Amino acid sequence: MAPRENDNKPPKDEQPAATQREWERLWEQGDDSGGEDGGSTKEDVGPEGERDADTEASEAAVDDTDQASTPVHGNADEPGHSHDHDHDQHHDHDHDQADGSTTPHSHTPPVLPHLDDDRIAAVRRVAAAGRRWRTVQLAGCAALLAVAMTAGAIAMGAAKDSGATGVAASSAVSPELLASGSLDASIAALQAHLRTQPKDFDGWATLGLAYVEQARTKGDPSRYPQAQAAFQRSLKISPANENALEGRAALAAARHEFKEALTYADQVLKENPYSERALCSRIDALVELGRYADASKAADLADARKPGVPVFTRYAYVHELRGDVTTARRVLEQALAAATSPGDISYVAGTLGQLAWNQGDYKTALNDYGRALAADENYLPALEGRARTQAALGDRADAIKGMELVVSRYPLPQPLVELGELYESRSAEGDKTKADDQYALVDAWIALARANGVNADLDTALAAADHGDVKSALKAARAEWARRHTVHTADALAWALHVNGLDKEALPYARQATATNYHNASFIYHLGIIELATGHKADGRAHLTKALKLNPGFSPLGASKARKALEATK
Repeated sequence: MAPRENDNKPPKDEQPAATQREWERLWEQGDDSGGEDGGSTKEDVGPEGERDADTEASEAAVDDTDQASTPVHGNADEPGHSHDHDHDQHHDHDHDQADGSTTPHSHTPPVLPHLDDDRIAAVRRVAAAGRRWRTVQLAGCAALLAVAMTAGAIAMGAAKDSGATGVAASSAVSPELLASGSLDASIAALQAHLRTQPKDFDGWATLGLAYVEQARTKGDPSRYPQAQAAFQRSLKISPANENALEGRAALAAARHEFKEALTYADQVLKENPYSERALCSRIDALVELGRYADASKAADLADARKPGVPVFTRYAYVHELRGDVTTARRVLEQALAAATSPGDISYVAGTLGQLAWNQGDYKTALNDYGRALAADENYLPALEGRARTQAALGDRADAIKGMELVVSRYPLPQPLVELGELYESRSAEGDKTKADDQYALVDAWIALARANGVNADLDTALAAADHGDVKSALKAARAEWARRHTVHTADALAWALHVNGLDKEALPYARQATATNYHNASFIYHLGIIELATGHKADGRAHLTKALKLNPGFSPLGASKARKALEATK
């Protein structure tokens, strides 16, 4: 659903200060009745007829149809009420789509996480930063985050969703409905069915999977506790059922709990070695744990057992991480040729666009993003990628317009930072404040994510190193490195150490980030800057030159800094 032409222009009678105060009020409201699973914290009393914690949590999970098409402020065409991928540099490859939002029973307290001191402090830091919400776009993002935190739901409007391939079908809900693209209807049908058939464990598992996918595609982590409650209910009815265990693997991966995701995937594969979802989850978990050799073997096994679009895209990414771009593109082209649904086509074409952009092949990238948008004009990863490519080509005006559209629907850390940097690079009057607004929303999203069980340390490290508290960036990067050793966490830790003046300690991590030959210009740029800072002038210049040759527009700010560093070291 594209916004109206004037959506980014505030009405004359708009009162930004009031919007800010309302946002702060909503964030500071809360209900301490919610447990960490998003449900009631009552003990499981068990006897017949009495309600236990799982029952109450799962009832809340299905009672969210009343506001499924009700926007938060104004009408559904306003920004901030709809949406790729959990785009935190770790390539989330699932693309099943789900939509819907949640309103608890009038007699049931909202399903809320605890409002602990850290969350309150994080949100008040945003308010205290002197935010001036001058545009409907920014107010829409704030409202989206606020309602998600306080009510456990986001009214997403009537945005078109497509490509719901892979959400396991309940016996009571037709697979065609789940794959039709009418995902509001799919979730509503599941919820209605579960009210009358609460013992349908497949139905509960399917609802949980749909919530996981909505959280990922819409940037709504408040869905994760609801998904967890649905999976728990499914497993309570039928212990160790495959769909719920597959869902738990997907949920764990979405929350960046990759060891747990691997455990659940392996548990499913012991019973069903041909489970596509478990095979894919296993590849994802191994990649995100930095076990690239094992991930490559897992991709080969999945390709032999269950070839198809979900496996092909993971197979390609494993090869891309090892610098084999030729194989990655060949496999993705094969996947695109095999794709039939609009969701599959837009997803694979968008992934091809990202691969081309990483190589600085902007013409091919625009063509690939165009293919994705031809299949689904509202596919936000392609809209984001197209804006990024336009920026790299010097078309800043269209890039900003495109990224504003993405952020209005999908206010996650990466596009927020990208838009902020586009404002900074333009340097027009008021752009510094606009950029700061985007970085403040990154902090708000991270607080929301953590409140809903998501490990957001990588997001924190990446954003704070360049646009926030550098000490917080280093703390988060060290914590993430303690959990997993990937090229992305190595790069984040290296850069966090650098901005804190610890370049000698940073250098080994920067070298580790580039050791697999992954074609990522930002990683190479970071290495070059750190090498210059540690006295390795020739190596530093060589790597800065390599980064700019690979992808000359890799970052609105970073590319400019790389050129200035080269000029300064002549």
